[in-house]
Amino acid sequence: MRRENLKDIYGSLDQAVGDVFGNSVRMASRERVHGGDINDAYRVRLSNGEQIFVKTNSLNRADFFLTEADSLMALGFSGKIGVPELLGVGTDQGKGIAFLMLEYLESAPAVSSYWETFGHQLAKMHRAACGSFVKAENTEGKYGFTEDNYIGASPQKNSPKKKWIEFYRECRLLPQLTMAEEVLGPSLRKKAWRILERLEFWLREPEFPSLLHGDLWSGNILTGPDGKAWLIDPAAYVGDFEADLAMTQLFGGLPRRFYDAYHEINPIDKEGYLQRRDLYHLYHLLNHLNLFGRMYLGSVAEIINRYGGRTDQR
Repeated sequence: MRRENLKDIYGSLDQAVGDVFGNSVRMASRERVHGGDINDAYRVRLSNGEQIFVKTNSLNRADFFLTEADSLMALGFSGKIGVPELLGVGTDQGKGIAFLMLEYLESAPAVSSYWETFGHQLAKMHRAACGSFVKAENTEGKYGFTEDNYIGASPQKNSPKKKWIEFYRECRLLPQLTMAEEVLGPSLRKKAWRILERLEFWLREPEFPSLLHGDLWSGNILTGPDGKAWLIDPAAYVGDFEADLAMTQLFGGLPRRFYDAYHEINPIDKEGYLQRRDLYHLYHLLNHLNLFGRMYLGSVAEIINRYGGRTDQR
């Protein structure tokens, strides 16, 4: 999928509502709901009785929503897992906002096989063909995305690369380490650069590339109207599926039966994965350090000291 596949980039929220639901339909009321740390989010009731979910931000943040729309379309195109339907994206000069308009997910009771089903679905998404999400004009690559996007409020570089380790070094760790240089200080900076130089000693080149959610912590997994897990707020790109699995374990982890079910469809090199997992955590912890401050420095330093302070190859 590509941005040009968006039906319209709307010039107002009212226009988007009228186009999707009919010109006679209006926004009747709105209720503020949780929508993350960056955006304002609302459950909007329409005059026809339906509900939609709308995220807004300032006009100069329109690209946040355009790239999120692309990520949602990519995950939805895989056909393997539930994501909210994209209804519209655009800017509203009159209201002074950029917006993303989505299907409102009314949660149903979770099915008894909730975590097993989610494990199977995510594994199938990771194994699905994803080459069309990487190729850019005059460039061939296996890893990356058709455009740069965002991880939280931070830019996320997605330049196509032929090698996963090259991509992870240049498009993930290097930009975050560069932003964090002053906070890290000389000793940690030296060890961090040692990690970059020797990344191939820990990371692997996967057997196949996978379409990733990109920000797969438990807060971005919702129970949908079918009682199964649905994904929201993606920062999609094509990479090693281990990066998604690692993110699920950064802030507490998911139930064991999820990982066991995932392994049934897409086997995990469990010993190797555990050796690599914290290097994938490092990217997100650096991002949190850069966004939210020194409270994350201890976690970042622990990983940098552990990998960057070693003189052996592994």
